[in-house]
Amino acid sequence: MRRSSGNPPPGHAARKPPGTPIRPHEEPIILPPVPKLDVRRALNALPVPLTYEGPCPGGQVGAAYVRWPDGHRSVLTRGPDVSHLLSVARAAGIPAPGYELVHPPIVVQQLLPGAVARVPTARTVADMVDVNRRCRGLLAGRADLPPLRLHLRDDGPGFCLHGSLRAYDSRTRRLLDQIEEIGHAFPDTLEGDDLVHTDFHPENVLVDETGSVTGVIDWDGATRGDADFDLFTLRFDLALRAPELRVDVSDTVAPVCWAHMSLRQVDWAIRHFSASDVTLWLDIAERLKP
Repeated sequence: MRRSSGNPPPGHAARKPPGTPIRPHEEPIILPPVPKLDVRRALNALPVPLTYEGPCPGGQVGAAYVRWPDGHRSVLTRGPDVSHLLSVARAAGIPAPGYELVHPPIVVQQLLPGAVARVPTARTVADMVDVNRRCRGLLAGRADLPPLRLHLRDDGPGFCLHGSLRAYDSRTRRLLDQIEEIGHAFPDTLEGDDLVHTDFHPENVLVDETGSVTGVIDWDGATRGDADFDLFTLRFDLALRAPELRVDVSDTVAPVCWAHMSLRQVDWAIRHFSASDVTLWLDIAERLKP
């Protein structure tokens, strides 16, 4: 869920609540974008006086650099407390941040070394595949953790909204029909014993000057499931950012992963970006269809 922001396509006005399908001859709708992080308001709500030092690069919802009274710097974000999963990740050698303060829905986490990998190299992708390997089997025996939801039958929580595709144009409606057909043919959860990041793309890893991964960030959606989901997420991103690079994904989970990523990227583009971005993600979805 990325690319530079743009205006919604002309002729799309907010007329109905999220998830409402349109019928023939009805006016299309546009669903609201996800609100940005209000850093000042978040800082005022914290029990510790942190100083704002500027926005973090990348991301669509927002993150900020902050400084503690003792002088060290951290990253402030909005999201759930997944510190227990990050502890599992770090124990497996995955460079995930520690949480220094949790004040729902605000999280202040460790600032990791490195810079965002905006232009991934083969070294970066190889390291990401190794991180993915380390995630496998980490949650074996953890049936208490809910499995990854795919949202192929109904809306996700702020993303994977079906109504935007149903309303936008005939091409997005055809794609949604394919997505929902897959959704009804497969379970709407992706079971497994792996730790799944769920937004595993190069702008969520930090790298050094050689392109080697020094940190993996933005674990808000971390859950239990099949780690091939993260590889398919990476495949979608590379199709946009570095089409000469490619990762292999099991044919077993490819249909549901394709359906989820197609829904997620096209819905996000409709609600946050320009018409050209919508077309771009539609093209990628068609090109990557299993």
